[in-house]
Amino acid sequence: MPRMSKKRKEEWAFFLNERNRITYNDLCRKCRRDCKQSFRAQVIECPPFVSKRAKP
Repeated sequence: MPRMSKKRKEEWAFFLNERNRITYNDLCRKCRRDCKQSFRAQVIECPPFVSKRAKP
C-alpha cells in the first residue's frame, strides 16, 4: 500500500487512527454513500440511516 503524502495526511488527520489508517464511524463503515464520518465524530443525525430501535 502506498504511503500518504504530508499534504494528504494533514487533510485526513481527523480520519486517521493510531496506525495511520483511514477509519470511519461504525455506522458509516458499510454505508454506500459518500457522506462518511470520522470514527472520532459522534453521529447526531444521518438521514439515510434508520435505527431499528427508533420510535415510529
